[in-house]
Amino acid sequence: MATHDPYVLPDGLPVPEDDGAADHLPGLELPDLTLDSSQGPVSLAALARERLVLYVYPRTGRPGRPMLPGWDDIPGARGCTPQSCGFRDHAAEFAAFGARVAGLSAQSLADQIEFAKRNRMPFPVVADERLEFARALGLPTFDIEGLTLYKRLALVAESGRIVKVFYPVFPPDRNADEVLAWMSSR
Repeated sequence: MATHDPYVLPDGLPVPEDDGAADHLPGLELPDLTLDSSQGPVSLAALARERLVLYVYPRTGRPGRPMLPGWDDIPGARGCTPQSCGFRDHAAEFAAFGARVAGLSAQSLADQIEFAKRNRMPFPVVADERLEFARALGLPTFDIEGLTLYKRLALVAESGRIVKVFYPVFPPDRNADEVLAWMSSR
């Protein structure tokens, strides 16, 4: 199997289409869930008490390790590392808007900790292996190689409620810029 560079998005990736799977989210209250993260247990409701930007992604890659078979053929699957790094690189701008930032995927806590350390993530990277957040809010997922993973999206919650959803997200490396542009236009 060929290895890949998770920091680079190849040309010609399939563009995800809006299947309506996130249309019900605006206005919903974030569930009172506490999940493990790269920075210890975090309560999603507590993070959203004022303003939270939560980006949700399928799974990050590791340099030198092969991707799942057919990963680049799944619309919206590739790009978790560039998406995460975009939020990391704009962390100060989000803070200037009074927003906390967190990332979330169905990966293990060990994977999230390794990823956060390697990429110097200044915010929690949340492990939701049991897809509790997905079940609580009806978030979109997909299956590959016996795994159920999140479809990529980002949401903004204020006072505990979702006020904006970005779905589908493409290209993922520009997601943080899109969220910041939305925040600055309010």
